[in-house]
Amino acid sequence: MSKISLPRQLKKVSDRALLKSLESGLEIVEQNLLVATQHADKIVGASVRHLVAAGGKRVRPTLVLLAAQLGDAKKQEIIDAAVVVELTHLATLYHDDVMDDAPTRRGVPTAQMIWGNSIAILTGDLLFARASQVGSHLGEESLKLQADTFERLCLGQLHETIGPAENDDAIAHYIQVMADKTGSLIAASARLGIMLSGASRDYLEPLGAYGEKVGVAFQLIDDVIDISEAGPSGKTPGTDLRAGVPTLPVLLLRKAAAVGDVEAISLLALIDGGLQDDARLQEALVRLRNHPVADAAYQEAKRWADDAIESIASLPEGAVKNALELFAQAVVDRTN
Repeated sequence: MSKISLPRQLKKVSDRALLKSLESGLEIVEQNLLVATQHADKIVGASVRHLVAAGGKRVRPTLVLLAAQLGDAKKQEIIDAAVVVELTHLATLYHDDVMDDAPTRRGVPTAQMIWGNSIAILTGDLLFARASQVGSHLGEESLKLQADTFERLCLGQLHETIGPAENDDAIAHYIQVMADKTGSLIAASARLGIMLSGASRDYLEPLGAYGEKVGVAFQLIDDVIDISEAGPSGKTPGTDLRAGVPTLPVLLLRKAAAVGDVEAISLLALIDGGLQDDARLQEALVRLRNHPVADAAYQEAKRWADDAIESIASLPEGAVKNALELFAQAVVDRTN
């Protein structure tokens, strides 16, 4: 199994006790993820554990653990909640990879490349079920939050698939999709950390807003990474671009073309003509990286991260607030 570690920005936190608590918490979460994905059936067990074994950033469990530091972070319910949000996230990845026809995830072949679409989809469903089982004792409020978040995850995917209505602003529609698909679960992670640790209820709203904005920033940086040169993420550059998945750089490119940007018009003709040919994909990637929309997309992601930090201005000063600020910065500083 890949080694799981805290985002590098969090390691700048000066409070060593806080760092130790987060690191030990993540180790326990990882052990519990293995238990939660055990299955007697050989094929099912292999598919369920496929992405767990591939590792990952564990952003959502980390945020549960970090938010819980504002209350009693030693409760077993905190670990269970961290497992719930990661299982839920993993389930969405199985489904996303089928819809995007992605060849790799976290440096390994995607589940549908190994077992086919049907098994990949059903494995995602099974992980959703396991998340519900693990979280079944966390109380009515937590279960309601989990259900509401699950609904938003589904709605986000549906709205992405259907696309914006005729009179909708395409970029505003896209940001709302990101808030639903990614921001909702990260926001739920922060809120669960507060709710289950017994921290002040005054922290729920600012941390919920923080988590949602961090989630949007996280997804927007993924868009930038998709058009970047190959890095340590294991994600094939241009996967979303080739699949025709809407991303912020392409949406900004369409906006530039609409006001007469000659290079944008030419580049869109290349993209819209299909990128199944590797040479066409590489040409599109190079040109998109060199167009101003690439930097504009990065700056938009950074703005969302800055807004996330502003959302927690009312939190008490100290190591936890500092770590949350570094956490948001880590989202936009990453290259994978």
